Amino acid sequence: MTLGKILSSRNNLERILDNLKEGIIAHDLRRKIFFFNQEAERITGFYREEVLGKDCHEALGGPFCGNLCSFCGPEPDLDERTEYSHNITTKDGELKSIDMSITKMYDENGDFFGVLASFRDVTELLDLKIRKGECTRFANIIGQDRKMHQLFSQIKEVAAFDIPVHIFGETGTGKELVAAAIHSLSTRASGPFVPINCGALPEELIETELFGHIKGAFSGAIRDKKGRFELADKGTIFLDEVAELSKKMQVKLLRFLQEKTFEKVGGEKTISVDVRIISATNKDLRKEVLQKKFREDLFFRLNVIPINLPPIRERRSDIPLLIDHFLRQAAEKSGGKTLRFSKEAIPLMMIYRWPGNVRELENAIQYAMVKCSSDIVKPEDLPPEIQAGLLSCARPGPEKKLTLSAVQSALKATDGNKAKAARELGVGRATLYRFLKDNL
Repeated sequence: MTLGKILSSRNNLERILDNLKEGIIAHDLRRKIFFFNQEAERITGFYREEVLGKDCHEALGGPFCGNLCSFCGPEPDLDERTEYSHNITTKDGELKSIDMSITKMYDENGDFFGVLASFRDVTELLDLKIRKGECTRFANIIGQDRKMHQLFSQIKEVAAFDIPVHIFGETGTGKELVAAAIHSLSTRASGPFVPINCGALPEELIETELFGHIKGAFSGAIRDKKGRFELADKGTIFLDEVAELSKKMQVKLLRFLQEKTFEKVGGEKTISVDVRIISATNKDLRKEVLQKKFREDLFFRLNVIPINLPPIRERRSDIPLLIDHFLRQAAEKSGGKTLRFSKEAIPLMMIYRWPGNVRELENAIQYAMVKCSSDIVKPEDLPPEIQAGLLSCARPGPEKKLTLSAVQSALKATDGNKAKAARELGVGRATLYRFLKDNL
């Protein structure tokens, strides 16, 4: 029997696909599932009898392809082949990480009639990589430092629980990126992720932005408007810089957290929505509470699960990784060649303190790309404040004098890593070792 005859038999083809180590789902342009193999059953927990002939969104409890679903709009929008990683919720409510590949399918006339999705369960592999410190990228977050692996594990853990999370981090540490990662890993991933910067809007606008307004509520309210909470229904709302909310708005937010209801500005109808709250700030909310700037009862409502983001100066080993990432990203956007940093430029990036963290580092790379006239970024291509490190490195004189409190703080910040602590203190390792021998 020829290979063509073997494959032409539906039973034989199904038997072949059922023995693959990848899950296979195929659906038409109306999202009606017409194939679902045994590995797809094992990974998702759904039996083929439950899903065949049904809309994949309805059969699987939401867009199986997550926020990247190409069939959520009126017309399908996808490339010939698309590959990405994301997370799914199984029939039993378990979160799994999968690698997905989506391919267009055509009939004998060359007409596009559906898609085939193949996917692998990589949950255990990802967990193992995180535990072993081998993971360099997680949910679009770049890092390989031990503190970042701890963060990756924490994100996976809190995503599974539908309760408030508060993220603390300095400016530019990626608070919104972490919030989006928690959302994408949660059971709400198929719902909207709605961010709002509470510090970027004036007091008179923040209430209508959060809760919406009705037509005629004030001058300029020419139509009803949905607020961010209503837009985030069945999804997640991210309240960035929440410490900037006025006392009046803190009271309204507290009421919503207690009752899950609100009224639009100028309205009398009580609206109920189902949203998860993730908040963030670069201020210490406990200090804000002690200073009577932030309500204590609201703090406890928001700070159910706290997450602290490490600044770059506490994970300097990630700087080369971030440089490579931003250089490749810029090359992809521009269609040009990927630049590289010279051996003289890298140390300057490593010793700079990065008060603006990842955001400042990305800006510095964009600056260097504009200044650079070759394929290699040199020290003179870097922003002036980073070039200043070249002078401090070259300046002769005695090494920086160490104090016991400074050394103890540096060791605490670097989890006892003496090499990192020495870099933090601006001295050589030998100097630090001598100090520790003499004083501890």
